Amino acid sequence: MTTAPTPSVPSPTLAEDWHEILEPLLLRMPGLPEDLFRRMRKAKLTFGNRVHCPFLRPFFLSPEDEQRVRGVAETVAELGERVVVAALADKHVFDQLHLREEEERLARIHVDFGPASTASRLDAFLLPDSLKFAEYNGESPAGAGYAETLAEIFSELPIMGQFARKYEVHHYSLSAKLLEALLQSYRDWGGSAQKPQIAIVDWKEVPTWSEFEILQTRFEKMGIPTLIADPRQLEWDGKSLLVDDKKIDLIYRRVLINDLVAKPSECSALVKAYRTGAVCVANNFRCKIPHVKAFFAVLTDEQNGSLFSLSERELIRKHIPWTRVVADVQTAHYGEHVELLAFIREQRENLVLKPSDEYGGSGVTLGWETSETAWDEAIERALTAKSGAWIVQERIPIRREVFPYIAQAGRVDYRDMLVDFAPYLFRGKLCGFLTRLSSTGLANVTSGGGQVPAFRVAPRSPATT
Repeated sequence: MTTAPTPSVPSPTLAEDWHEILEPLLLRMPGLPEDLFRRMRKAKLTFGNRVHCPFLRPFFLSPEDEQRVRGVAETVAELGERVVVAALADKHVFDQLHLREEEERLARIHVDFGPASTASRLDAFLLPDSLKFAEYNGESPAGAGYAETLAEIFSELPIMGQFARKYEVHHYSLSAKLLEALLQSYRDWGGSAQKPQIAIVDWKEVPTWSEFEILQTRFEKMGIPTLIADPRQLEWDGKSLLVDDKKIDLIYRRVLINDLVAKPSECSALVKAYRTGAVCVANNFRCKIPHVKAFFAVLTDEQNGSLFSLSERELIRKHIPWTRVVADVQTAHYGEHVELLAFIREQRENLVLKPSDEYGGSGVTLGWETSETAWDEAIERALTAKSGAWIVQERIPIRREVFPYIAQAGRVDYRDMLVDFAPYLFRGKLCGFLTRLSSTGLANVTSGGGQVPAFRVAPRSPATT
């Protein structure tokens, strides 16, 4: 485990310097906001009919903060892989994750190559004196292609040229790192093709299809043949997985395991090929184990302490919010014995309720924004839900910053936004970030949030300015 360095206090002058350049630039170039929107649409940076980024500033982080995030995030990813192994070997650990029967069956299909999560993402809030993770997307994190493309667009804006005279600015080559990770998992699987045929697989109807097109173009420019396929296009001939008679070597799986369970006949070719070991699938089906939000309950529950070293338990205490699966049980809250349901009712202002296996902010109830009556109703929904477990999680500090926002008719005003900072991990190594902004307590594209690129920024030495 890497020890996290002492946090640095980010200089407010980064944003101030950007805004000082932006304001006179907008007077000289009033068409800049529309030009940014045009570039995004041309680059397929849309979610439905909305552009991803209605903001005119990136998110900045220092080299020290990047190092701080790297050490902790890579350790959490390592713990995710360890919990996969422990859960498959120990039913008591597995049962704490509350996977459905069919999900467990898929997770227990034998594979002996690479990590469960070739690609994963942590959702975090980074502050000068705190780094907390809200959840771990260990299954099929979206947005890497969008984030890299958006950073390239911002790098080409006239304002960035002026900003870069004073600061060294770095953005992240996510698609190359993602492809490298996929190919390493393919080699671990036993693949020998120098240029394996990749299929990016998800439903044709998903709003993120444009990201698959971005990744396809980038993978092919790097020399790897790549196609995009709906699961219904896959064919299993008993030996090979095919798309339009073309043999597939490596599946970059973006279709969710929830869909494999809900639509078994439409996904049968993929599952059969995976079961027989005829194709490399990344992420493999074991990734569901750390993906569910109950994974944080496993990490923070003292009964599982033997799975982790002393330093890892301290890292968990510092960076992972206390989490439990909602049930009528006794448990511990930082060593203090509590009746869980009574504790949830009493501590509404400090707790969040959410389904263990949803995405896009679905079902999330923030206790501090909820009346006592509505909170009791949410607890009852959690206890009686038939579609899966719910978790309760302690409230964590959030980051807010002021960003220039492009309003109607190209007008730019300044808005105070929540900043959700999400590190991408490819084969357990930090490779870049997805940064989402919201004016509400939830920050994700599917709930109406926006996105900005993340840049690592450091002052230039006097000799280079």
